Amino acid sequence: MPFLKHKEGKEPVRIYYQDYGNGKPVILIHGWPLSHQSWEGQIRILVEEGYRVIAYDRRGFGRSSQPWGDYDYSALTQDLRQLILHLDLKDVALVGFSMGGGEVVRYFTDYGEERISKAALIASIIPLVAQKDDNPDGVPQKTLDEILGALKSDRIGFLKEFHKNFYNYKKGAEGVSEANLDFDFSVASHASPIATIKAAEAWASTDFRKELKNVTVPTLIVHGDDDNIVPYKTSAEQAAKGIADNTYHLIKGAPHGLSLTHREKLNELLLEFLKK
Repeated sequence: MPFLKHKEGKEPVRIYYQDYGNGKPVILIHGWPLSHQSWEGQIRILVEEGYRVIAYDRRGFGRSSQPWGDYDYSALTQDLRQLILHLDLKDVALVGFSMGGGEVVRYFTDYGEERISKAALIASIIPLVAQKDDNPDGVPQKTLDEILGALKSDRIGFLKEFHKNFYNYKKGAEGVSEANLDFDFSVASHASPIATIKAAEAWASTDFRKELKNVTVPTLIVHGDDDNIVPYKTSAEQAAKGIADNTYHLIKGAPHGLSLTHREKLNELLLEFLKK
């Protein structure tokens, strides 16, 4: 199995990754609380279109190691940086889904655009999840506190229901089967409990608004207008205003988990952007 091992932070970590294909490299960064497997609907298409696709498990999730601490965005982005250096990647397109958008933006803050040529934010939390006086469309702090409380008191019970809202799931409707929900639950429930909580604290509290100006490469922004997890007005709409060189697409009727429910449309937009 391919693992990146490094000791750059407070604790040594092993990051599991998959590396497929040839051509320009595309790194896929998954959302919370899943793993690289959530990109299944994109990996095959990108490889068949001639790209080298690297998808990895964030520390604490999937097959990566589960350190006790260091789940702030700079620590998470350090893993991404070490993976890029380990594979000696250049001309990279960074693609972050949901929480993964944070690693994309923080990369430019901490390391600049070295080795990076494009970026994509897919149903991303960028720039700020929480509701503030100057971010009225964000998620109320009470709701975020309830999520964190549920993760601490009944993580498994919370995760069992979470992905229904993730996909705006309705029993018997097309697009998402109960098997999809079972698979996501299996992946999420096997993640590190402490990582699940600390990573949630990171995406719930980190304010990237001042960092948007650091994203200096062409950037694709894709969001669903029916996203019940990360409302587009507090995320994609603001990101499009703060990132200078961006292409913004709002997909009608798409939920948060649009990489599954609107897979064909997302793949079309992603390939069009990468080929420019």
